[in-house]
Amino acid sequence: MRIVITGGAGFVGSNIALQLKNKYPDYDITVFDNLKRRGSEFNLVDFMQNNIKFIHGDIRNPEDLEQIDEFDFMVEASAEPSVMSGLDGSPAYVINNNLTGAINCFNLCAKYKAKLIFLSTSRVYPISTIENANFIEEATRFSFSDDQKTAGISSKGISEDLPLDDARSFYGTTKLAGELLVKEYREFYGVQSAVTRFGVIAGPRQMGKTDQGVVTLWMAKHFWNKKLSYIGYGGTGKQVRDILHVDDLVRLVDMQLHQIEKFDGKVFNAGGGLTGSASLQEMSAICAEITGNTIEISSVTENRPADLRIYISDNTKLEQATGWKPEKSVKDIFTEIYDWIKANEATLKPILS
Repeated sequence: MRIVITGGAGFVGSNIALQLKNKYPDYDITVFDNLKRRGSEFNLVDFMQNNIKFIHGDIRNPEDLEQIDEFDFMVEASAEPSVMSGLDGSPAYVINNNLTGAINCFNLCAKYKAKLIFLSTSRVYPISTIENANFIEEATRFSFSDDQKTAGISSKGISEDLPLDDARSFYGTTKLAGELLVKEYREFYGVQSAVTRFGVIAGPRQMGKTDQGVVTLWMAKHFWNKKLSYIGYGGTGKQVRDILHVDDLVRLVDMQLHQIEKFDGKVFNAGGGLTGSASLQEMSAICAEITGNTIEISSVTENRPADLRIYISDNTKLEQATGWKPEKSVKDIFTEIYDWIKANEATLKPILS
């Protein structure tokens, strides 16, 4: 099998490339990336040592994509992943990268009659719909109530039935537009495809920031005894996200590569689910337990733009259709990130501390 992974030097893309090559050493795997994200360059040595081809290029430039030889599958993992992108006065960059770039990738799949795995996002769901959902305030977290006026929301989280009207951020809109275009390429060009809406993805080798990689950021701040803030929703740290270990994501991509018929023409949520969720307050407790460090955490009561009180992926549809479900717990994820930071402290300190 010949596989191209766009955005392949990023956190998700590099894990997909390296784990697939380890499991299927005879597969021809090519990584395509512009190396914009700091830390992505560290993966180049791993690619070389594992006989993974690397092409330096930008999906926004069709000429760069012409460097890619014929292939069987594309895993489209390239994106500007920050929900804050475009909210500073101009959405040009996020639209150009996530939509124009995706179209260039889809065109290449059509050219080579290749199959497509499109990594989408839970951020396609409208902010106001989720924010207006009924919730319960508990001791350490907010939780969705089962008493809801809108389809697609329950105590298990957000399902694919949630209506898609209203705004969702420029990031979410570009990814939703990509999903819609995947349907067109499937219908008119015969591009078989799998579309998955992922929530928060985490694990070792992620270069964490506030708006992309918060799990690594949280552990890094505890590891190096730095300050953090609970921002928004009263500054109590009760806002909740579900967290999916990148290894569980790779298991799903592996299934999509080898059983595309189960996914073709469908859209699924995939996240840590209710059992794999944590509030910021709960994350702090886990990090303190693992590191032995209790750090200063300030409170900012005002909400950030495009933020959500709660997001949890309801994986029911995917689990019933394929049998896939997350295997690694929230504690597993934080422990593995801690071990990775500890083993690579000197290299990571300038980036994460």
